Amino acid sequence: MFVLNLKNPGRKLRRWELALLLGVAIAALVGAWLDGQQAVLAQEVIRLHVIANSDTEEDQALKLKVRDRVLEEAETVFPENGDIEETAQAIIQDLPRLAAAGAQVVAQEGYDYNVKVSLEPQVWFPTKYYEDFALPAGNYRALRVTIGEGEGQNWWCVVFPPLCLGSVSESTEETAAAAGMDSDQIALMTGENEGYVVKFKALEIYNSIKEALS
Repeated sequence: MFVLNLKNPGRKLRRWELALLLGVAIAALVGAWLDGQQAVLAQEVIRLHVIANSDTEEDQALKLKVRDRVLEEAETVFPENGDIEETAQAIIQDLPRLAAAGAQVVAQEGYDYNVKVSLEPQVWFPTKYYEDFALPAGNYRALRVTIGEGEGQNWWCVVFPPLCLGSVSESTEETAAAAGMDSDQIALMTGENEGYVVKFKALEIYNSIKEALS
């Protein structure tokens, strides 16, 4: 832990102390900028959040089967060429249908867990890397599927733009552009301009600083 001794303000900072302070300051500045970028990006994204009943091998396997069935059903729910608000309204109207699809899988597998499906306005997600895109940590609107007690590990993806739907054959860039995302938002997801690993690490540091200060 780095502790700056404020009792002796006349003491000159060592080089490593200056370097550390400079690094933290740069990370905070970059993180603040990315925090704004993430907030804008989040307005164009609906995540999928599937939570297993527990971390047993059986419950984790069930989670994936429920995920697949809900995604399959979602393909018939979402309006073709709809924007994010039209998609959100379709989700809200068909929440019972999506929950029934998940519950059907649970029953077929011999369990009696309840399946709760909701569209949550603010769900915090950590940084997540997928095969050809990534999303920075932050709050997103999310289609949340909770199986049973919902105490197991979860699974995340994106249902709008429909990057996790099985019928989608376009690239991430094409799918995101068709959903109305601009080039800056797509570049943030795909790392087209710069490596997003470094960017997102800066955002994580910034969030840590904000949490510590609060």
